[in-house]
Amino acid sequence: MTVPIRPEGQAADDVKLSRRTLGALGGLLFSGYAVAALAREAKPITTDTAGLTTETVTYAASDGFDLPAYVARPDEAGPFPVVIVVSEIFGVHDYIRDVCRRLAKQGYAAIAPAFFNRVEDPAPLSDMKRIMEIVGAAGYEQVMGDLSATMEWASQQSWARDGKVGITGFCWGGKVVWQAAARFAVIGAGVAWYGRLAPGADATPVQVSAGQPWPVDLADDLKAPVLGLYGGQDQGIPLASVERMRQALARAGQTDSRIVVYPDAPHGFHADYRASYVEADAKDGWSKLLATFDKALKN
Repeated sequence: MTVPIRPEGQAADDVKLSRRTLGALGGLLFSGYAVAALAREAKPITTDTAGLTTETVTYAASDGFDLPAYVARPDEAGPFPVVIVVSEIFGVHDYIRDVCRRLAKQGYAAIAPAFFNRVEDPAPLSDMKRIMEIVGAAGYEQVMGDLSATMEWASQQSWARDGKVGITGFCWGGKVVWQAAARFAVIGAGVAWYGRLAPGADATPVQVSAGQPWPVDLADDLKAPVLGLYGGQDQGIPLASVERMRQALARAGQTDSRIVVYPDAPHGFHADYRASYVEADAKDGWSKLLATFDKALKN
């Protein structure tokens, strides 16, 4: 799989660790569910590793940071289509790892980079103020650079199929999906779960600027179809912003991109470790995700 991400190509130091050292890297990522969001009554889905290879790896980001990532893929030679999984604000924890394993069970190689770990892993924290500080430090260019490094690293793996890459993300990661689909031509399809589309009506100029580029302003630049999955009862993403995005997609002629709204679903309806989980809508969204990726990445 050859992906022309950086014009100068991959340096020898970009992959610093041999496979025999990878098992020792598990401690780089929090083991458990995000402390700040785990519901006491939750019964999270757990996907076993039978027939899979799972590992924690690191590779060099554009700023030299050793970026940790969780990888799950079928335990075969491949090659497999690659899907990048972008976390919520809580980082890479058991829910995100399980999403990767679910994709691997369907024949994908799933990679979940830990975008926030330069500052601190938010998964074990309960202080939402601190979590938001950590998330706020992950600016647009850093995140896009980390995605570039992830795709370049994947392109060097024998198990990765040559061609397009898929991307899916949740909440904070849902917004990243729209941004990435507008940035990278190598992305073949995206599925955005309840990512912010536009600044809120009460957003300050600083908040508007910090959130740029907003998906509603990127419709003309989308290089791949994006499926947006949103909740009609999402208190943080008003339906007015969803309609703005639909109109922007229509004006841009992006007929392959669309947004599905589940009328009774709140924010985070796919997160089975949270009180917001809605099983029927989560399952329907997942089936649409698989159909989207199967069409774009497996043909």
